[in-house]
Amino acid sequence: MRARGFTLLETLIAVVVLALGIIGGVALQMAALRARHQALLLSQATQMATALVERMRANPAQAALYLTLNYDAYAEPLPSAPAVFCHGDACASAALAWADMYESKQQVRQILPAGRVLICRDAGLWSGGQLRWACMGDAAAPLVVKVGWRGKNPDGTPVVDETGEYAPGVALAVGATP
Repeated sequence: MRARGFTLLETLIAVVVLALGIIGGVALQMAALRARHQALLLSQATQMATALVERMRANPAQAALYLTLNYDAYAEPLPSAPAVFCHGDACASAALAWADMYESKQQVRQILPAGRVLICRDAGLWSGGQLRWACMGDAAAPLVVKVGWRGKNPDGTPVVDETGEYAPGVALAVGATP
């Protein structure tokens, strides 16, 4: 007489295979969520950089003042407010530049995790195949806006470059001609 049905060993193997499939599906979902979040941050950083470049183009006399913007929300959580906000009121171009920079700092602080914004002159954006926060340019170098955030490895540790500095999650350079 032949036994019918499944043995305990066969059932256990089927359960293990099913569990591995579920774990793989969950891992894939987590990777998709992480990629979606990174894409959202990249889109918001692009919009911030573009808006700041347009503000700089509208106020070209203050290019030197805009070059002082180097804000790191991780190091300076609350940016100091300017004396004048220039919302709907006539104000000097320098006051407008200070207000523009303050609003950019606020956006970086609110939207990007440990975000950073930097305006500088940079002739070589790429160094060793990677974007860097460091700016290397003289007065003739193009004016750029870099926006990004501190990146993290999948295990949660911060991404650092070969010098031990935090590497940006992304740094967008948008040419600005003041």
